[in-house]
Amino acid sequence: MRLILAIFLPWLQFFTIGRPLAGIFCLILQLTLIGWIPAAIWSVYALSQYKTDKKIEKALAGVK
Repeated sequence: MRLILAIFLPWLQFFTIGRPLAGIFCLILQLTLIGWIPAAIWSVYALSQYKTDKKIEKALAGVK
């Protein structure tokens, strides 16, 4: 679900992963038609990093 959000509303996806400043910057970028594609790519990349961070946290919590 977040992937669809990252493609169609990239700025909103940043708010769902707890990065509001990036979301505001992404919204400004997305307001231009040319900026929509880089904003979507950036959003998908940030989402993948967020998922990786969550997996690492889960793995480290299991070690302790």
